[in-house]
Amino acid sequence: MDIEPTAPAAKTPRLRPLSPNIHNYRPQLTSVLSIANRITGVVLSVGAVGLVIWLSAAAAGPEPYVTVQQAIGSWIGRLVMLGFTFAFFLHLCGGIRHLVWDTVHGFELRSIYISGWSVVAASVVLTAAAWAAGLSIGGWL
Repeated sequence: MDIEPTAPAAKTPRLRPLSPNIHNYRPQLTSVLSIANRITGVVLSVGAVGLVIWLSAAAAGPEPYVTVQQAIGSWIGRLVMLGFTFAFFLHLCGGIRHLVWDTVHGFELRSIYISGWSVVAASVVLTAAAWAAGLSIGGWL
């Protein structure tokens, strides 16, 4: 950490950090959503690899496909799929929010927070709707 004296004329210089200490700041909705958007992008990349594995198993024949389907159908597999679904919708809604910002709209502080909470709410609602639809089509509801 680089430090510099606060006053050159002081008898004993008080050393202060040049960069802000992250522990002094409270996370805000905007920073949390920005970080979450990056994380969901990585999660979706991992999910894409999972999709390729699932498709490869389907192409390889019934035995590998059943094995992958059993893994996906387990409670851990369903929990992971729920996480991927939420990551997809959070990333999608965050991307739409950024597209609106690209039109140079919604930069007022109140609008930023409204759109941020709207992204979170829409992600939860869309995830629940997708799972309800999927489970009802699959005969689980």
